[in-house]
Amino acid sequence: MTTLPPGGGLLASLRRLLSTALTMVQTRFELIAAELEEEKLRLLGILAYGAVAVLLFCAGLVFLAIFLTLLWWDSHRLLVVGICTLMFLAGSAIALRLAQRQSRTDSRLFAASLAELKQDQEALRAHLKDNQ
Repeated sequence: MTTLPPGGGLLASLRRLLSTALTMVQTRFELIAAELEEEKLRLLGILAYGAVAVLLFCAGLVFLAIFLTLLWWDSHRLLVVGICTLMFLAGSAIALRLAQRQSRTDSRLFAASLAELKQDQEALRAHLKDNQ
């Protein structure tokens, strides 16, 4: 009967390699899940504060338009209403342009996970070169 080396042989080595690989994959999935949760909370915060800001800003603009219209009611009410309307439309056009520009920028979602996976690949390649 042949005795196996203390390390357990090829099968034990393969089991350890598979166990290590599965642990690495599990860790990476946990990192991805944490990044998704973090991004979700960040986006929800941005949306909540943004919605409140837009609501208050719109209310302020409406009251400013009413105030200016009442202030010049006797002399230039149509001019004031026209200027306020143009300002509202210009503001919405600028906001739409900024939203389009923002939507075209690249997302950094999963950047840390991809960097970690790249490091894992390099480490695995180096380990395989050392064992050959």
